[in-house]
Amino acid sequence: MGFPDRIERTVELAHPPDKVWAALTTAEGLGAWFGDEATIDLRPGGAAQMRWAEGSTVEMRVERVEEPTVFGFTWQIDELSESDPRRTYVEFTLEAAGAGTRLTVVETGFAQLPEEVYRKAYDGHVQGWARELGELAGHLDGA
Repeated sequence: MGFPDRIERTVELAHPPDKVWAALTTAEGLGAWFGDEATIDLRPGGAAQMRWAEGSTVEMRVERVEEPTVFGFTWQIDELSESDPRRTYVEFTLEAAGAGTRLTVVETGFAQLPEEVYRKAYDGHVQGWARELGELAGHLDGA
């Protein structure tokens, strides 16, 4: 049985691409909407990490940086052990849209997961992107 491998979401943000880019690619930006604290070495192969106040941490690896239009990273899948090499790939694409930005996020790599963790991981990320993109919009709007 095949599994959907792709989550894709597009949002229109009332902010210029450079402001959205900074929210996605700086430690300050990521820590303000995605995690509670972040570090990032913004270059292909660079390490990034997000931490949350309740104690969880996620390790990321920067894969693609094409300022100011494309930012991609791979990250751990919560439902697998830290030593498991499988990761999903997340890519943000920014496009000027009038005075704002059309932001598309695509996450792929779910089809490689074992059946026993696939549904929880995939559904969790579908819900997570809806929530996180709302938090990004709120952060950019100053909420």
